[in-house]
Amino acid sequence: MEGKKRPVGLWAATLLVVGLMAACSEQGNGVPTSEAVDLGGQAAEAGYFLGRRQGERLREEFGASIDAAALAAGLADGLAGAPPRVAEVQGQAALEAILAKRRAAAGAAGKEFLARNAERAEVEVLPSGLQYEVLVAAEGSTPSADSHVTTHYEGRLIDDTVFDSSIARGSPASFRLNQVIAGWTEALQLMSPGAKWRLFIPSELAYGERGAGQLIGPHATLVFDVELISIDD
Repeated sequence: MEGKKRPVGLWAATLLVVGLMAACSEQGNGVPTSEAVDLGGQAAEAGYFLGRRQGERLREEFGASIDAAALAAGLADGLAGAPPRVAEVQGQAALEAILAKRRAAAGAAGKEFLARNAERAEVEVLPSGLQYEVLVAAEGSTPSADSHVTTHYEGRLIDDTVFDSSIARGSPASFRLNQVIAGWTEALQLMSPGAKWRLFIPSELAYGERGAGQLIGPHATLVFDVELISIDD
């Protein structure tokens, strides 16, 4: 359950891959479309495929914070070998500023969510800030921090976007508790086999400022439904 940091410096290469946008027409809202682009042939199909995929990643990373028309202009200049109209240091600073705002917004949204959630009578709040709700109770032995366990789970963002699910895969997950995020390590030590809990994990007990993968952004608060199936050793 480890994630990779996405350095801002890699976006210079990413922007150059968004091939179709250079020749796009524009809609009334200023967002380029591909309606005027001939997508026949392998070169066009490959360009559209790369552009679409990278466009989706840019949307996940920056939302509506990037000016799509300026993105297309920068791509066109790069492909044409034209002189840059924005200095690299200036562009990097702008990207950093946008990402900082989005990180701050995500952190604030998570804290607000947890504050509201803590007011519900069925939710327990631990000193670490971890919150949990017992969906199915069970009694018996509990694992230690270095125990090997088997679980079923589903992980969601606070907007209910599912980012991982052993349930959907139909295959339970086995691991040592000291090899997963801190919120899991803490919570599962309180559970017995057969128990199912809903965990509300602050970002500092999850992936923190680095995020993980394409869906879990920096400072994301996470929600997991976790069933402890067995303690294996």
